[in-house]
Amino acid sequence: MKKLFVASLLLSLSAAVCAAEPTAQQNKMKTCNAEAAGKKGDERKAFMKECLSAKPAAKPTQQDKMKQCNADASGKKGDERKAFMKECLSNK
Repeated sequence: MKKLFVASLLLSLSAAVCAAEPTAQQNKMKTCNAEAAGKKGDERKAFMKECLSAKPAAKPTQQDKMKQCNADASGKKGDERKAFMKECLSNK
């Protein structure tokens, strides 16, 4: 009886952990559903198919980040620029 109780407790805890964090696909579905508001029938079906099959945007390269941070840092000098660049380049 005690083993059965422990097993059911572990099962319910693992289910709660799994249910707590949505998967990437669930997040994508939520986003696509929100963007499809107002669409109906075939239009919605086509939109959802396109939205759910879309690949995520490519992550910017370090060189792209450097270009963007340099452009954003225009007008800053010395320690202010150094601190800004450090923060900007460390952002994901």
